[in-house]
Amino acid sequence: MLSIIIPSYKEPYLLQTIDSILDNAKGKIEIFVNVDDGIPVEFPRNDPRVKFNYPKSPLGMRGGINKGLKVARGKYIMKCDAHCVFGPGFDKIITGNMEENWLVVPRRYSLYADGWKRDMRFPPKDYHYLTYPVASGIFGKAMFPIEWKARAVERKDHLIDDTMIMQGSCYIANRKYFMKKVGFLDDRVTAYSPFGAEQMEVGLKYWLGGGEVKVNKNTWYAHLFKNARYYKEVAGNALRRHKLGIQSKGGWQWATNHWMNNEEPGMIHPFSWLIEKFMPVPTWPEDKKLWTYD
Repeated sequence: MLSIIIPSYKEPYLLQTIDSILDNAKGKIEIFVNVDDGIPVEFPRNDPRVKFNYPKSPLGMRGGINKGLKVARGKYIMKCDAHCVFGPGFDKIITGNMEENWLVVPRRYSLYADGWKRDMRFPPKDYHYLTYPVASGIFGKAMFPIEWKARAVERKDHLIDDTMIMQGSCYIANRKYFMKKVGFLDDRVTAYSPFGAEQMEVGLKYWLGGGEVKVNKNTWYAHLFKNARYYKEVAGNALRRHKLGIQSKGGWQWATNHWMNNEEPGMIHPFSWLIEKFMPVPTWPEDKKLWTYD
């Protein structure tokens, strides 16, 4: 069984996301939705596979994922955002072609919200890399996952392939291995913060702890591209302020320092091993002496 965890906060497309999962999954699934805003969801399908949790006070994205991990029963887990659509049989295609120590991401397309379908005007986003930390950008001096377009062209014929990092809106893993290597996400305000740097915590715990992060291009999902109009007219600017707030910014900087200085317990490889594995990595200098953070 695949246990699907959806953290949600004032998500206008939550029901469409759930419908897409139910319509396209071919195996046994359960869906756990943490509704962080506490507003009851009217779900016309009344499917027993779908459970909603309404916390007394907001748990944050990480807390919502952790709540789902606590009740998950499946051999596999999937985390996805509350504004996605999925390809037919996505669950069977992924879980039927993965090793125990893999964290797998389906091929990702952009979602055309007006028609609620994947937007075929743009190519899929298969690979991502972590940027070299510089003192600029909305998250300060921090690494950040960016689409790796050149690698997508170079490795277009590799249908299941390594990716340095993921975007974070959907991933699938063996539940027991995930709990052993990642466990409950660290939602401390003084660490990653309740919202930021999920990609780094999960992806780097896999790569540097003995696992692997893969993209499987044999199936797909589409993720809503949230521009300024979305926050202004659909979700509300409060959500955007929350995402770009001081806690989130501090979380990215804390994560960058934590991983680049090899502070994570149980690391099998140092952080530099990952850069060397994927070199040349855009924005990263060839001089390894510069691969430091303070």
